[in-house]
Amino acid sequence: MQKMTVEEAATFFKVSKEAIHNRIRRGTLQAVVENQIKYVLIDPDTKKAVHKATGTLKGVQEGFVSFLQEQNRELLEKIEKLEQETRMLRQDKEQMLIEERERIELIYKEKDEQLKSILNAIGSKFLLEAKPLEEEHFEAEITESVPNIPNIISLKKFLKQQGISQKKREKIIKKVQKIAKKDPRFLLKEKKIYVDTNSFSYDDLF
Repeated sequence: MQKMTVEEAATFFKVSKEAIHNRIRRGTLQAVVENQIKYVLIDPDTKKAVHKATGTLKGVQEGFVSFLQEQNRELLEKIEKLEQETRMLRQDKEQMLIEERERIELIYKEKDEQLKSILNAIGSKFLLEAKPLEEEHFEAEITESVPNIPNIISLKKFLKQQGISQKKREKIIKKVQKIAKKDPRFLLKEKKIYVDTNSFSYDDLF
């Protein structure tokens, strides 16, 4: 048996001196008093067991530290991977927003072009309604062409161009007055009648 002081035993077992005294009281450790000094009796087998346990504990601690280090490394890799995926998702989102904005701008541009075409068509068709002519007596119809639509001229000018006599022109004008509202060949504006010589034939009037 090997004798150790309480302090030496505490160091050997890696515990406090109070823990050694408790073990002595419980009987798990033997002790003797010599020259008023208490010594702890350590069995060689116990000493070997303690060293073995200490080595095992050290191995366990080292293994646990290695395990924690490996877990930490894996977590760092996962975090880096998630950050990369987050950056890619953010870039994809920004690209989608840019493409969507460009698509909307293109749609509005096309709609604007269509609207302009429609407005131009309506403006050409109803130019007379959009631009009132000066007040005149019906018999004194203007002899000029409608602005921007050269082929539309007054009925009176058209009849004159055909070389028709004054008397016959008056008869034709009275006849047209009755049918002008229902006949799409004639354009009416403030009791004035116009004809589209480029789009229609008026031979039936003569």
